[in-house]
Amino acid sequence: MKGAANHLQAKTADHGSINGYWYGLAAVAIWSGFILVSRYGGVGPLMANDVIAIRYVTCSLVLLPIWWFRHRINLLNVKLIVACLIGGLAYALCAFRGFERAPASHAAVLMPGTLPMITIILASIINREKHRANKWLGVAVMSLGICGLIWSELASTQAINPGHGLFVSAAFCWALLSVLVHRWHLSPWEVTIGLAFITSIVYLPAYLLFLPKNIANASWMDIGLQALYQGVLATVVQMVLYMNAVRTIGPSSMGSLMAIVPVLAGVLAILLFDEALTEPLMLALILVSLGSWFAHGQIFNRKRTTECLTST
Repeated sequence: MKGAANHLQAKTADHGSINGYWYGLAAVAIWSGFILVSRYGGVGPLMANDVIAIRYVTCSLVLLPIWWFRHRINLLNVKLIVACLIGGLAYALCAFRGFERAPASHAAVLMPGTLPMITIILASIINREKHRANKWLGVAVMSLGICGLIWSELASTQAINPGHGLFVSAAFCWALLSVLVHRWHLSPWEVTIGLAFITSIVYLPAYLLFLPKNIANASWMDIGLQALYQGVLATVVQMVLYMNAVRTIGPSSMGSLMAIVPVLAGVLAILLFDEALTEPLMLALILVSLGSWFAHGQIFNRKRTTECLTST
């Protein structure tokens, strides 16, 4: 009887692990698609201001019944407001303006690449976290790929694309959000609902009254795509998938899966948007993915360690 019970328990654990990897791969697919859909919005009739409004209005409408009936969080929590203005409003302003100015394949290097680097550094400074050698090795490898891409751009154009700086700024905002969430012990639902509602309350009046917009000239298909992807998949669904994956297979395994994002999003961007595939770009995509795998893997220690990881 005991042997049968152990066998059943092991089988259940294996099944849960398989489901966890499916959750993780689905989250990776959505994060990769976010880069592509955002770039599509950046080169289409919609302005960055429009995409931000569509993202947070849709997300707020989806989350409203969840907040009202199930997770009635306090939206006047000062720490939550600060975190959400950084990770919601500031992040969106930087990211979507970046997608108007720089290729999606470069975003695939700079956003997933600088995000773990900045998170590790900020966690060390703000939360006094100690990181193992594999994290610093990952930072070094990712830095090498990013510096190579920036250097090649400088050599060919004699100028830095402003979109690159905006992508890095967006990564900084999301990394700071992640570190503050960990420091202030904010729950996933607090962050998810807060990002939607607080950003909408602050941003929408300014958007409607003062900011330039072009949503009236966009097709319903363009608006619907951004609403579905930005407001539902990239915010609510990805959060649920990511958290389920972390709970089932652990943060290190989920972090390793996220290393797929730069190569997957970069290759698809090159194919879909006919972006130039250069040797520095290809090398940067590989190095950023490899560095992310180093940073989140267990190549220096046999024991699994609990670590704080981030998503889009």
